[in-house]
Amino acid sequence: MVTLLAFLFVLGVLVFVHELGHFLMARAHGVRVLRFSLGFDPKIFKFTRGGTEYSIGIIPLGGFVKLAGETVDDERTGAPDEFLSKSKWVRFQVYLAGPIMNLLLAFIVLAFVLMKGADVPLYQSASAVVGAVEAGSPADRAGIKPGDRIVSIDGRDIPNWDALDLEVTPKANRSLAVAIDRRGERLTLEITPAAFSKYELGDLGVRPVIRPQVVEIQPGMPAERAGLLRGDVILALDGQRGIDQPAVIDKIKKSVGTQITFTIERNGEAQDIAVVPDRSGVIGVTLSPYEVRRVDPTVLQAFALSAQQNWDSTKAIGRTLSGLLKRELPVKQLMGPVAIAELSGSAAHLGIVALFQFMSMISLNLGLVNLLPVPVLDGGHIAILAVEGVTRRDLSVRVKERILLAGAALIVLLMVTVIYNDVMRLFR
Repeated sequence: MVTLLAFLFVLGVLVFVHELGHFLMARAHGVRVLRFSLGFDPKIFKFTRGGTEYSIGIIPLGGFVKLAGETVDDERTGAPDEFLSKSKWVRFQVYLAGPIMNLLLAFIVLAFVLMKGADVPLYQSASAVVGAVEAGSPADRAGIKPGDRIVSIDGRDIPNWDALDLEVTPKANRSLAVAIDRRGERLTLEITPAAFSKYELGDLGVRPVIRPQVVEIQPGMPAERAGLLRGDVILALDGQRGIDQPAVIDKIKKSVGTQITFTIERNGEAQDIAVVPDRSGVIGVTLSPYEVRRVDPTVLQAFALSAQQNWDSTKAIGRTLSGLLKRELPVKQLMGPVAIAELSGSAAHLGIVALFQFMSMISLNLGLVNLLPVPVLDGGHIAILAVEGVTRRDLSVRVKERILLAGAALIVLLMVTVIYNDVMRLFR
């Protein structure tokens, strides 16, 4: 139920904002709006106000705004409030308004999410130095070792772990030229990322150098009495180094009433602190699996960060689309409504902040995809207007019909593909 409600909420907001853009721009230019619908017929709710019918359809996979005299097939009188009676510049603005509203929504929602602040993993922005290699993984078979630094993939520089994930995740089962730096020596290895999860995401099998960190101290508990502080990085327990978060927790649970020597790093210096777990096998700390830094941006900083992150995501989406067109990326990674519903539910279970962050990402994707010059989409209509504007002559009705028919066939093919992908994932 949570998944369904989260999906309907996310999709409802995105569709409403998109169609609201068309609606407001049309009204601003004096175009008569016949209908504003969320979802497709049959209708489950409707009312009429100011000459416009507002309705909610039972099929929630989209929506539409119906304008007077919108197409050559509509009944037209030549009245000035009909869509085709307006100039190309006005029609361009009406088509553009929907995608722009989605892009603005992505920008504003992400900014408010960022205002909440977060503990950001340090390794994401650090050089891609390998801390561990999973046994039997593609990286292990290729000979990558801890300490190697991944510097490029297929000629693209890898400045940090975020860039590495961006290059590898969409390229499961595709051979990659991975350049590494091993103690000053440059090596290039051919590695094919394995596919993991039902979404078939690429994975080399390498992990960053991570160390557990104390992110919360409970008052009055053994950790506080011993002198542990928030931000302390755990280097070793009783002299054992390279210990991860689960091992630290397991060690604490098994040491009831027994002193444990924590070797921690604080302000760049190492020191030992002795802690004795209480009778329940706890010391009163919350541990992060990796080091983090707290980011609490101001309002202006949050909007600047949102702009930067949305721009980075836009470039990533552009590269994904390019990869699909060049057949460098498999179409099986495309997601349809079922996958979006699942991800909406997962985000909702993490909390309202995660759900809004997911909404921002989907809104950005929706806005950008609608700007593609594909007939039927807003970008397709804009492209036709651009061609007519450059040639200074309108395309014939027959040509437009053929273009729109081709676009509709492409969209149907795309929908069949993503729904097929969704169904196949249900059986994985």
